[in-house]
Amino acid sequence: MTDPADRGLLSPAWASPALAGATGDDAIIAAMLELEASWAETLEAAGLVEAGSGAAVRDAVKQGTTAGTYDGARLAEASQGGGNPVIPLVKTLRETTPTPGKAAVHKGLTSQDVLDSALMLTAKRAIAGILADLSPAAEALARLADRYRTTPQVARTLTQHSLPSSFGLKAANWLQGVAHAESRLSSLAFPVQCGGAAGTNASLVALGGEPAALAADWAQRSGLETAVAPWQSFRGPVTDLGHALAAVTTAAGHVANDVMLLARPEFGELGEPLAEGRGGSSAMPQKQNPALSVLIRSAALQAPAQVAQLEIAAALSEDERAGGAWHSEWPALRELLRLAGGAAASLRELVEGLRVFPEAMRRNLELSGPLLVSERLMLELSGVAEGGRAGVQKAVDATLAAAANGAGTSEQACILRKELRAVVRSEAAGEDFDARLDELLDPAGYQGDAAGIVDRILKTYEETAAERRHDPSRRHVRRV
Repeated sequence: MTDPADRGLLSPAWASPALAGATGDDAIIAAMLELEASWAETLEAAGLVEAGSGAAVRDAVKQGTTAGTYDGARLAEASQGGGNPVIPLVKTLRETTPTPGKAAVHKGLTSQDVLDSALMLTAKRAIAGILADLSPAAEALARLADRYRTTPQVARTLTQHSLPSSFGLKAANWLQGVAHAESRLSSLAFPVQCGGAAGTNASLVALGGEPAALAADWAQRSGLETAVAPWQSFRGPVTDLGHALAAVTTAAGHVANDVMLLARPEFGELGEPLAEGRGGSSAMPQKQNPALSVLIRSAALQAPAQVAQLEIAAALSEDERAGGAWHSEWPALRELLRLAGGAAASLRELVEGLRVFPEAMRRNLELSGPLLVSERLMLELSGVAEGGRAGVQKAVDATLAAAANGAGTSEQACILRKELRAVVRSEAAGEDFDARLDELLDPAGYQGDAAGIVDRILKTYEETAAERRHDPSRRHVRRV
């Protein structure tokens, strides 16, 4: 017997019962059934179907779900006949709904109304779970940024040592990305789709209903938002959702990339949290692989292609309902929900338990020796050196030559001091020039505005997070 279910065996970035369940076929079937029941209740409330229709449809949904009537594999196979799963689902629901509800099933709707709305409802529910991991991850990053606000760490540009910085600033920059992704998710709209067969709602008008009022009531009953108009050919809600989900994987991927690099034994500045059974190798028992970062990075590498699929589908959406382009959105959107959910869960575990080694950061920072502060020397001494910038450059070049010939950092410092004393004018050097050189050559003293940047990022994050906590309704834009 074959097992067609995708539980994430080949996509461990999201392989968990919670994620698979929240985005699986059963979850989407449940969302479609919820929308069909809510629609019958909307029609009944508007007086467009017989009294008792809403309850009859909802009871049929409940009984059918309990009895296993809406089998995912059977519906998937049957959906090939009409090109979408709504058609066989509605057929089954009509067959199992007694009078008076039978006539209310799907009345005035089209398949796209139900499936688009069901995907929005599924996404809304899944994103609540993503935010439940992403928000604590942001809080953990804020704590790291605050705790290591001035902890010296070398900044690396194009993979090379550039200038002294702080680990607090690195964590704060991670926080900016995660907080940005959290904000985008929190402000998403999840609108109901209600356009009828061609986006005109002609059937609702023919029934004597007011389409906008019916759509608003349906949205309220189903837990979605009201749209300004049907969006069956305007795919903004879908592409917005896709980009917000990709922002999660991008922000998490940035953290994971840095952790993977800095956890290398030759760097040793960071370490993933230790957990029983994680990070092992099937062949090398001594290894401790950065498994969380690997999973996050795999999600970050996959997500952009899924977003591109949504944008391509929107761009190639023809007429009032696209043939094929609309269908191609469904798996892309589901995979994005899964990848973002898996990335957020792994990111939370990673940053809440991240091991930080300031001694290794200081050791690596000192590998570049005194030349790491060459920019500072040029800025502060060129005005008092013989030959100006050229004089300071001469001292730096002499030190670089010594380094190239194998001189250690201590020897480099001695050479640089000697060369600078030779070019700095005596009247400018003063009696305490050696003390001044000690200050200039201390990398911890040349972090620029790193601490101030950390403070501003933290302040902004705390204000926006407090605003969301104070007014949860701001999480959703009500109309699109």
